[in-house]
Formats: sequence, structure tokens, C-alpha cells
Amino acid sequence: MLKILLPVAGVAAAVIASTGFAAAERAVPIPAAKVDVPAAAGMQTAVFAGGCFWGMEAVFEHVKGVRGVTAGYAGGTRDTATYDAVSTERTGHAEAIKVAYDPRVVSYATLLRVYFSIAHDPTQLNRQGPDSGPSYRSAVFPQDARQAAVTRAYIAQLGAAKSFPRPIVTRIEQGGFFPAEAYHQNFYDRNPTHPYIVHWDKPKVAAFKVGFPTLYR
Repeated sequence: MLKILLPVAGVAAAVIASTGFAAAERAVPIPAAKVDVPAAAGMQTAVFAGGCFWGMEAVFEHVKGVRGVTAGYAGGTRDTATYDAVSTERTGHAEAIKVAYDPRVVSYATLLRVYFSIAHDPTQLNRQGPDSGPSYRSAVFPQDARQAAVTRAYIAQLGAAKSFPRPIVTRIEQGGFFPAEAYHQNFYDRNPTHPYIVHWDKPKVAAFKVGFPTLYR
């Protein structure tokens, strides 16, 4: 969680030394959801947690029909929704993103498919890539009962299909979403040469483009 506080060179060295170079990213070929939230008029929101919010934000910003992505914290309280507090791993928060999308263009279940296939690894417990701790957990925060039902059904569908070599550990949680500090917003676009972005997130965005060419923008 403290990667941004280290010197840029130190981030790269720490990541490589502790984990080795990342394997080539690819979208996991998973089936589309059998059930979905009916399209409704107006913008809708979805909240996902799946590791560092820089990469999650970057992937969903490239999804057709997504009108905005906000990096933030979910699962804890408003007074602990700060980077320093969440870094202690004692707040209950997860790094998360809030996705504003047009359901006439992209459905909630399609967003879930991107989330499970390429935005993160849903089989990693309390970690993603080089980052570990409960703030990096895999979790969905449904915004209403329909989203919750579709999420549960899709997790069950993927499990029955054995889409992943290990069990899905994604949690379905409740709780508010609180935007992160300004310097975390659009971090991928504003810091294209940051070693963490180059090493972990650019391959993920490229893999999304290859795996979902009709969804990529």
C-alpha cells in the first residue's frame, strides 16, 4: 500500500526483487453471464475492489459505455478513508473503484465479466500481484439487490464451469464508497512512465484490448 511513498526507482526494485517480472497478462476466457441487470434509463454505478486501484481504474476507463471511473476506498468508515489510514490494513477498507456507466451501452454483467477476466485475479486472497493485505482483496459492492443477485449468480456460474484453476475468493460486501485523494485519480494516464504502471498495469490494459476488442475504446 505504500508504493507511492517510495522513490520511483525503489518501487521498481522492490517489485522485481520480491516477485520477479510479471508474466505476460492475458484475459482469462470466461463465459458471459447467464443473467443480467435489466437496462434502465440514466447512468448507473458499480463498485469493484481488486487490488491496486490504479490498474483497475485504467482498465475500466477503456470500456465502451463507461462514462467515468473514480478511485477510492470501500468497506470501512468515512473517517478512515485516507491512503495513510488504509495503509495500516486495519480500517476494513479495500482499494476500490466506482464505475459510472450507461446501461444502454454496457451492462452490469459485462462489467463483471471484465472484472473477473482481466481487471484482477479473483482467486488471490487478500493480495494482487506484488501487493498484499486485506485492502487488496477481491470484493464487489453491489449498489442494489439486482446487482447483488447477478454477482452471486455469476460467481456460481464461473465456479460450476471451472473457469479458473483455483476457487474464486471474491466477496460480496456492503458499505459506502469514498473517493481517494486527488493524486490517485487518473494515476495511470498522468504517470505513464511510473515503474509500477509500466510493469503491472500497461500489460493489463493491453491484454484487455486483445481479449475484448469490441469493448475496448
